Amino acid sequence: MPQPHISLSAEKIGSLFGIPITNSILMTWMTMLFLTVFSLMAVAKISLVPSNIQSMAEVIIDGLYNIFKSVVGEHYIKSFFPLLATIFLFIAVANWGGLLPGVGTIGFHREVITEVVEAKSEFIPLFRGATADLNTTLALAIIAVLSIQYFGVRSLGGGYFKKFFNFSDPIMFGVGLLEIVSEISRVISFAFRLFGNIFAGEVLLTVIAFLMPLIAPLPFLGLELFVGFIQALVFSMLTAVFLNMATVSHDSH
Repeated sequence: MPQPHISLSAEKIGSLFGIPITNSILMTWMTMLFLTVFSLMAVAKISLVPSNIQSMAEVIIDGLYNIFKSVVGEHYIKSFFPLLATIFLFIAVANWGGLLPGVGTIGFHREVITEVVEAKSEFIPLFRGATADLNTTLALAIIAVLSIQYFGVRSLGGGYFKKFFNFSDPIMFGVGLLEIVSEISRVISFAFRLFGNIFAGEVLLTVIAFLMPLIAPLPFLGLELFVGFIQALVFSMLTAVFLNMATVSHDSH
């Protein structure tokens, strides 16, 4: 009986202009395409009597707007909302996309040479969940943390860097170094939290489907749908909290 395919890293399925293309990149592109098409369809014919897709888009946007406004406040919501909503929607759709039929199961076999110089057929799935790739979650984490720095500087100007470089006394200088470490650790925390939860869920579904392919995976599939939503919400909400903290003057402490 063939063993279930589990790989920690995304597999290369081709190249484009010398740039390697992995199966997770394909799912990333599909996620972007879905969100783009959905957005264009939602705003194509805006009317006072909304269509089904316009109503769905309005419910989603209004719900996200109210959630994030409760975190960042009325003053900053219009500046932060495009970033926060984009992060949430991309991660949620990417998480759920990894649960679609065929993701991880449709692919091709490729001959590889093992350490004992033996040809062996290796299964390469054509699609892999975008957020089940550490490269994707790391990119999202870097975007989130860099955005936090950008809005901090835009709100406080050069005074924002006082929390990193404060030479008023040795204690504040040490605190500044800790703040730098904290910002770097946020990238690691963001990336590995999202990757770990989504990758572990996909492994669980793969193993359960291998052991008991009928009926048994359904409860776990429902659980992973919930986990995918929660992880998108956690990532975007933490970004909102850190954005709010970055725009508060440290002179007031």
